[in-house]
Amino acid sequence: MMSIDHTGKSVIVTGAGSGIGRASALAFAECGASVVVNDINVDLARETLSLVQEQGGTATVFMADITDPKKIDELVLFACDTYGKLDVMFNNAGGSFPTAMLDVPLEDYRNIMALNIDSVYYGTMAALKVMVPQRSGIILSTTSGAGINAMPGLAIYGIAKAGVISLMKSVATEYGRQGIRANSISPGAMETPGLVNWLKTLPGGVQGYSDAQPQGRLGRPEEIAGAAVYLASDHASFVNGSMLAVDGAVHSTLWNPLAGML
Repeated sequence: MMSIDHTGKSVIVTGAGSGIGRASALAFAECGASVVVNDINVDLARETLSLVQEQGGTATVFMADITDPKKIDELVLFACDTYGKLDVMFNNAGGSFPTAMLDVPLEDYRNIMALNIDSVYYGTMAALKVMVPQRSGIILSTTSGAGINAMPGLAIYGIAKAGVISLMKSVATEYGRQGIRANSISPGAMETPGLVNWLKTLPGGVQGYSDAQPQGRLGRPEEIAGAAVYLASDHASFVNGSMLAVDGAVHSTLWNPLAGML
C-alpha cells in the first residue's frame, strides 16, 4: 500500500495559523516532518503549534510579515538553523475579498499584490538560495481559480494568482536539473474561517453557496493539505511545474456560483 513519509524533512508553511495552512502544518507533521509554523498572528500560530504537539509532531513558530523580503530571508534561515536544512517551502498565505476593479484604491491594489504574489516570489527566492546548493527541494504555492478564470470582483487577486502559477512553472523549468520541483495548488471554495464569515454576509449565505458547487459542498482544508503532502513526496517525483486543482470541479464550469450572489 502506498504511504507518504516525510520523516526527517524540514517544512515551512506560511499562513499556518488557520485554514489551509494549519491543516497543512498538521498533515506534514503527521507524516513525520519537522514544521516551521509561520503566521503574522502569533496567537493563531501558537494554537497550531499546540495542535501539532498534541498529535506527537515536531514544530516551532516563527512570526514574520511575509510581504517583507528581509523577514522571509530570516524565516528560511531560522528553518535551516533549527532543523539543519529546508526541504519544503509551502507559500500558502494569501487572500482577498471581492471588490469591483473601479472600487479598488491604488493602495489596496498594492497590498493585494504584496500579499498574493510578491510574498510568494520572496519565499521562492529565499528557498532557492538554500535548495539549489542542496540540489534538492520542493516549492509549493497556493493559487486560486481566480488565476485561471475570471471571477467577479477578484480581478486584482486573479492577476496575482495567475502570477503564482507562472512563477512555479518558471522555477520548475529553470531549476529542475538542480533537483528542485515547484508546483501550485488551486483550491476551490474551501470551508475556511475567512470565506465562511464572508459568505454569511451574502444572500443565500454559506448553504446557498455550498449548494451551488458541482459537488454540493465546500471543500475542507484537509483536502488541500493532502494534496500538499503528496506533491512534496517521492510519489510525485515527476510532477513538476504543474497546477493541481482541488476544487470539486468548480473551475471546470462556465458559470461561477458567485455571479448571482454579489
